[in-house]
Amino acid sequence: MQKPNSLRQRLIAAFPELERDPERLLVFADEGRVITTGTPSRSFELAYTLNMILTDFGGDPNAVMLAVVDWVNSNQPELLANPDQRRDAIQFEADIVSHTQCDLSLKLPLTERVLATHVDGRWITTDTTEPPPVESDWQSMFTHRHE
Repeated sequence: MQKPNSLRQRLIAAFPELERDPERLLVFADEGRVITTGTPSRSFELAYTLNMILTDFGGDPNAVMLAVVDWVNSNQPELLANPDQRRDAIQFEADIVSHTQCDLSLKLPLTERVLATHVDGRWITTDTTEPPPVESDWQSMFTHRHE
């Protein structure tokens, strides 16, 4: 599975305090399923709910949401483009720990394709490569006003 680590790296890049304290970013693949086509091909798709928990976060939760939306736009764009999925695609829960900190739990339905090929009598699996993330300047463009 490539996507959980990819999103983890995006959040660490956006919030350097996570690099200094990585145990504050917990990552789980929940409700995983292996989906096959029933054809002679042994290739399959992994489908799961990615659950990322960010503990004791003292920054702006909207900045986290923006980083996730930016990542989803590059790595699972149908979640944003499909009207049937868009409404429930990115879910979250927040535990307001104090006036300045919260715990955030983000849930995303993700899929990844795995190619299986038969070579010299052995099966070899290959994760399909994801397109490189579309770089954005979202961090410097983001301003949030508390009124």
